[in-house]
Amino acid sequence: MRIRPAAPAELPALQDLERAAGAPFRDLGMAEIADDEPPALEVLERYRTSGRCWVAADEGHGRPLAYLIAEPVDGALHVEQVSVHPDAARRGMGRALLAHAAHRAREEGLPALTLTTFTEVPWNARYYARLGFRTLSEDELTPGLRRIRAEETAHGLDRWPRVCMRLELPRGETTFGVPSR
Repeated sequence: MRIRPAAPAELPALQDLERAAGAPFRDLGMAEIADDEPPALEVLERYRTSGRCWVAADEGHGRPLAYLIAEPVDGALHVEQVSVHPDAARRGMGRALLAHAAHRAREEGLPALTLTTFTEVPWNARYYARLGFRTLSEDELTPGLRRIRAEETAHGLDRWPRVCMRLELPRGETTFGVPSR
C-alpha cells in the first residue's frame, strides 16, 4: 500500500469506494447511512486541490482502496471522512491514512486531529479511541466543531449517537505505530 494524493481522474472511484464502505452500516440497522450519497465530485475536487485528499493505493494496480479528506478547523486538522473499501478492511489502511494526516498536520503547525463519529459503530468511536483519540465534552467543542455537528444534525446523522474526538500530536513521535517523517 502507498499513501499519495488523489488524482483528478480518481474522484469518481472515491465515490464508488465511499458507497461500498457505507454498505456495512445496513447490517447495523443504519440503512440511511448505507444509502447516503458520497461527497459530490466538486467537494472532493476542493479537498484535492487544497492538498487534503489522500488515497491508500494498492501496490499492484495503484488503484485507491481507501481515502481520507480533511481540512483545518479551529487550529486542528479535521478529518471529514476516512473510508476503506470492505474488501481491503483490516489491513491498516485507515490507520496509515490517519498517520499521514497527522504528519501533514504537524507540517502545517497544527497540534491535533479532530473528527466526528458514531459511538455505537464498532469501527468508529471505539476504533479511534484505541488509536488515542479522546471524546470531547460539549464545553470543549470549538465553534467550528459546533458548526460541523449542527450540519450533521441537519443531515439527520443524530438519529444515532455521535461524538467529536481529538488526538493531540506531539512533535517527533510516532502516530498509530507509523513513525513521523
